[in-house]
This record gives sequence, C-alpha cells and structure tokens, in this order.
Amino acid sequence: MATARSKDRTAVAFEKTGGGPPVILVDGALCYRAWGPSRPLAAELSRRFTVFTYDRRGRGESGDTAPYALDHEIEDIQALVHEAGGSAHVYGISSGAVLALEAAGRGIGIESLVLYEPPFIIDDSRPPFPADYASQLETFLAANRRGDAVRLFMQQVGVPRALVALMRLIPVWRKVTATAHTLPYDAAAMGDTQAGKPLPAERWAGVTAPTLVVVGGNSPTWMHNGTRALVDLLRNARHRVLEGQKHAVKPKVLAPLLVDFFGQAEGAAGDRAPAHGADLRP
Repeated sequence: MATARSKDRTAVAFEKTGGGPPVILVDGALCYRAWGPSRPLAAELSRRFTVFTYDRRGRGESGDTAPYALDHEIEDIQALVHEAGGSAHVYGISSGAVLALEAAGRGIGIESLVLYEPPFIIDDSRPPFPADYASQLETFLAANRRGDAVRLFMQQVGVPRALVALMRLIPVWRKVTATAHTLPYDAAAMGDTQAGKPLPAERWAGVTAPTLVVVGGNSPTWMHNGTRALVDLLRNARHRVLEGQKHAVKPKVLAPLLVDFFGQAEGAAGDRAPAHGADLRP
C-alpha cells in the first residue's frame, strides 16, 4: 500500500499494479480495496495498464477530514492523477462513475473515461429516491444506527429484503456497515439526479474527454434510460450495452471493453474522437 496526500492533507491509501498507461478505478457506495469489484478488475487490466485502486476517503485505510465536501473527493482523484504522472484514464462504477464524471469536468488530467451504470433516475420508469433520503441517512448515522443506514440504502437500490436480512448474519455485514458513514458522500455525488427528472444539461458541460457510458444488457429499463440520457448530454461520448450483465458486472467481461477503449485513447488524436451518441453492441 502507498499513500497520496489530497489538497486538504487527507491521506488517500492506494495500490498500484501492472505496467503501462495509468488507469484509476473509482468505487461505488460502500466498496473499497479490500471489499468490492476493483481488485478483481485491476488484476484483469494490469496485463496492459498500470492500475491504481484506492480507498475513497472514510473507507479502508484512507483518512477522512470533516466537514465532507464533494470537492475534496475530486481532489483525492487529482492526487492520484499526480501520482500517475499528471494524466490517467479513469473508470468509475455506480456512484463512483458520477464522482469520476465530476472530476473529469475539473481539468485534472483525465485522458478518457469509462462510466459503468451511473444510477440516474430520469423518468417514471422506477420510483425516485425520497427527497429526504440524505437527511434520513444523517439521522441514522447521528444515532449510530449504521445498520439502519445501510438497510435504507439497499432498499432504495432494490436489494431484496430477504437478502438484506441474510447479509446481517454473515461476515459481509460487518464490512458494509464499516463504511456506512460514507453513504452521505455518495448521496452528495448523486445530488438530485435520482429524483425522476431530466439530467442537468449544464452540470457536466466541462467534460470533453472521450467517454464511454456502459450499461448491462440485463439491467432494468431505468438504468438504460439514464445512461442514454447522459450520452446525449456529453460532447464526446458513446453508449455501450454489455450483453448478459447487470450492475454487478463480471470483471472478465468488462475488462476487454476497457482495454479496447483506453487503448484507443492512447492512439493518435484522430482516433480519440468517437462519434457523439453512437450505440455499440458486442
């Protein structure tokens, strides 16, 4: 493990594997290096790239400095880009995809971007998150009811109640409740993009890096609608349906797509401008 220092001096724990152009992986809610999809994906990508996995602030071995601000999480990614030599490709999943998207609009050296299922709710194809979702989380956490905060999150993202009840009886519950206090951080990244309203056209106007927005072929309609809406907003983006996959995407299926897209971004400038709004299927 190594440590980078963010702008506010918070320690950001990371590890680096492989060799080649740098790629930074950004986790979604509750996940960190020791639990979640990043290490298996890094193992697949490290044959071609130098892969940075890290613990988002407040998780794993990274520090956490109050008060929280979304800008600080973007500065954490900027610190990793600095460790990578000043530029990097970035992959983000779920709320981590939204965080990566925010970072790409800040001019911090993100060369290209792959976003897997940013969980935008833009219409009535599923119920929106409650307007007081973030405040409910804060209330539970202030009372040290970490399990209740996790259950609220899982209820909103569609985890079956029976599965949540089962998780409480196995060791994984300890892992997810350990990072429950960071759920408001993900809520801050999402903002009002889960309210059943169109995406804010101006929010990501500064994102110019080549971007691939990916959705699983077996994922629900609302997820497909949200990812397509994002592609329509970005200047230099295309859409990909990864057949047979859901939100818990398999690293061995996802990795070749990342290798191809990031590899193209390493090529000549003329190869780095995908057609806006193109829809690619395997």
